[in-house]
Amino acid sequence: MAPETRAMQADDTANPGMLWVQDGAELFARAPSPGAPACAGCHTEASLQGVTARYPAWDAATGRPVDIEGRIDLCRTRYQGTTPLAREGRDLLALTAYLGHLSRGSAIAPPDDARLAPARAEGRRLFTTPMGQLGFSCAACHDENRGRRLGAATIPQGHPTGYPLYRLEWQDLGSLERRFRNCLTGMRAEPFTPGSAEAVALTLYLMQRAAPLAVETPAVRP
Repeated sequence: MAPETRAMQADDTANPGMLWVQDGAELFARAPSPGAPACAGCHTEASLQGVTARYPAWDAATGRPVDIEGRIDLCRTRYQGTTPLAREGRDLLALTAYLGHLSRGSAIAPPDDARLAPARAEGRRLFTTPMGQLGFSCAACHDENRGRRLGAATIPQGHPTGYPLYRLEWQDLGSLERRFRNCLTGMRAEPFTPGSAEAVALTLYLMQRAAPLAVETPAVRP
């Protein structure tokens, strides 16, 4: 990251992602429909500090791991009596940015839960397996060639510390799934279905791989 990009991320008055954080705070405090409880009716800001650093996590009712977006939608359907939010839609990005901002500075620490082990192993397999017509793997770039150049860009280690983040290339806030979609498309591979088991498994592995780095949401990237 250039010094200018780092400075933009560090200054909340200059970080474009803070616009989504503000929207998320309003959604958190507002009931999604008449008669339904608001998120703030069950949760306080203090109770949610660090929560993003602990996802994906196991959901006992469905018997599967869920990412933070999935947890928000389960809360909506179970406790607020309303419909899930669209993946990559403005409202879900805003709520996840708000929760991520509450967790900013917390060390990433996915749960030490044996039930997550199969999904974590699947995420590692997806990260290291060549995919698509070009036969690239995530590890080929982010492990084997980190720090080198791909065109004009430096190849990062691929740690998901700042999602959802504002990418200057997008001129928009985007989720980690959007980054997956961009990478897979570039590899000429079939993108994951939003919210799929594959996407959650890869997210779980990447969060474990990034521990104990700190949450940076909303990060700014080139």
